[in-house]
Amino acid sequence: MAVPALAQQPLTLDRIFASPDLSGPSPVELKLSPDGRYAAQLKNRADDIDRYDLWLIDTATGAQRMLVDSKAIGSGAALSEEEKMRRERARVGGRTGIVSYGWAPDGQSLLVPLDGDLYLATLDGKTRRLTATPQTEVDAQVSEGGRYVSFVRDQNLFAYDLRTGREQQLTQGGGGALSWGTAEFVAQEELDRSVGSWWSPDDARVAVQRSDESKVLEVTRAAIGAEGTTLVQQRYPRAGTPNATVDLYILDPASAKQVKVDLGADPDFYLARVDWAADGRTLYVQRLSRDQQRLDLLAADPVTGRTRILFSETSKTWIDLLENNLRVLKDGSLIWASARSGHTHLYRWQGGRFAQITRGDWDVTEIEAVDEAGGRILFTATKDTPIERHLYAASLDGKGEPVRLTEAGFVNVPSVDRGGRHLLIKRSSEAQPPQVYLADGAGKRTAWVSENRVEGSHPLAAFRLPETRYGTLKAADGQTLHWRMTSPVREPGRKYPVFVYAYGGPHGQDVLRQWGRRTLVLDYMASKGWIVFTIDNRGTGYRGTAFDAPIFRAAGGAEVADQLAGLKWLKAQPYVDADKVAVMGWSYGGYMTLKLLEAAPGAYAAGASVAPVTRWELYDTAYTERYLGDPTKLPKVYAKANALDDAVKITDPLMVIHGMADDNVVFEHSTALFAKLQAERRPFEAMVYPGKTHSISGAAAQVHVWGTIERFLDRTVKGK
Repeated sequence: MAVPALAQQPLTLDRIFASPDLSGPSPVELKLSPDGRYAAQLKNRADDIDRYDLWLIDTATGAQRMLVDSKAIGSGAALSEEEKMRRERARVGGRTGIVSYGWAPDGQSLLVPLDGDLYLATLDGKTRRLTATPQTEVDAQVSEGGRYVSFVRDQNLFAYDLRTGREQQLTQGGGGALSWGTAEFVAQEELDRSVGSWWSPDDARVAVQRSDESKVLEVTRAAIGAEGTTLVQQRYPRAGTPNATVDLYILDPASAKQVKVDLGADPDFYLARVDWAADGRTLYVQRLSRDQQRLDLLAADPVTGRTRILFSETSKTWIDLLENNLRVLKDGSLIWASARSGHTHLYRWQGGRFAQITRGDWDVTEIEAVDEAGGRILFTATKDTPIERHLYAASLDGKGEPVRLTEAGFVNVPSVDRGGRHLLIKRSSEAQPPQVYLADGAGKRTAWVSENRVEGSHPLAAFRLPETRYGTLKAADGQTLHWRMTSPVREPGRKYPVFVYAYGGPHGQDVLRQWGRRTLVLDYMASKGWIVFTIDNRGTGYRGTAFDAPIFRAAGGAEVADQLAGLKWLKAQPYVDADKVAVMGWSYGGYMTLKLLEAAPGAYAAGASVAPVTRWELYDTAYTERYLGDPTKLPKVYAKANALDDAVKITDPLMVIHGMADDNVVFEHSTALFAKLQAERRPFEAMVYPGKTHSISGAAAQVHVWGTIERFLDRTVKGK
């Protein structure tokens, strides 16, 4: 990173979370138009790092302009509770202004939800308001043929006819435990599926999910705020309890005719993915078993609703779903992602047979586009190294090696047009905040959208950041574990305290060459004299099924062993003060912090646990049962995995932090821990945040959280 020679300003927590953003422009939700002529992004404002506006980019010239000013058209209306929770599940709870949008399939307009209503923005800068209601419209999309904008209001699906301006209610009966057109809670939170309706290519039909939550456990969640407590009645499917009953219908918007899709005799499954064939004559439905060890691809007749199984995937542990694991080609063949070889790779299914497209000891992480005319597929993968992400192109016939289209040294997040001919790449590294550029189909950069060089007037140019390096060590079974270390400038002969940042949960890879707000927080800790260390244990994903399998029905086992292997390696380094190693984690990382202190009393000098899971029976079905099974059938697995019973073994200083309105890892996880430790007369410290959810979002709250952790560790570890 280019840093002026006289740059000596120290990082502070206040400055990290203040405006303007130290990372420079931080666009999110980058999406190319379907035809590749334009790109769009949400860009935060210079005076408010959490408020976003919609910007448009001409891919031919790189010129960009604000298309929708969130302050100019927004009503400022308060968000509904449903929308707040949807944003939490999408991990955008801390953002304001425009937090999502979608391109119309013809690339001529963009659908913009804002403050509970819907707007359609055209490329000429004009904005058309579609709804103006006290209710919040959710799950909005422009139909594939471009005639309708559909959305869910009051738990029913509506369609707004863009030709006539007429609004039509497509479903009836929504309300209470019944809803149409939205993905149920676990689909949004755990299955990477946020939509519940799918338009056919010609707009003649729309497939719609119907969810009945009447059998789902209704819990009373206390959202404890600074000025009072709100009791929220919430349908929450805890592990071992019933899920929502999900049905799928195909509707004709012209005649209101409904056809129910046959999804089988067993209602206890997950509706995983839904896709239309290019000609609209077949609906493809992915049905995932409750134990997530079988995935069936069904072909449904949209006229009769009858289905047949085309093929099935099975696993002895669990099946991982890519967000886009299926592409339907014009000739009727299918591109399918499968881990049947031990790594996630791409296959082409045609005439009842599979032909493998990619292969090797690496994983495909997402299908980005299929260039049918060019006979190639574009995808992201870990082919070069698991600590980076790159875009590759491979021949559809599986011949030859995939070609990397992005530059080494970065985590790249691409947006690709439908034909795979235009690329919009967002990339970053541990030393480079996000950059955005346009490229042609071969990966050649054609224009910078945001070069974001750290020099001159860039807000980060006034700070000298510590060095980050990467390495590997071996797990007990011989698997390679990757680590990341950020250090202050080390003086010869001096020993330093270590701050271990742990997550460790499934698909929780942290050792990546990428930038994030947490990058600056960890840089801050290093600037205060800590060596900051992170290691990715087995189960953290993207390394093949053998790397993940040890955590199956054994949470808190292999992960803990690998973290302790990292600790042993750390303490053997001549520059590490072996008596001053602290551990901290959030969510699954909070759980890991507790399990590490329980497994090895005295090994760490102290631990800070934020929003920890303490009893897996309190967590949701889809996530928990995927790894631990059904608690009603496997109580011993849960007893061993939980962090409560062994909490009495914790002898090291412990700080527990939790938001008091957390609807993900509910506050009860920590109160149960408090009660257990108090009953055993075990000392601990705690900090709770009224009104805050799982992310404890907001600049003031984040400064307070990290300041609290820093002061606790300074006192208990540095002060030893």
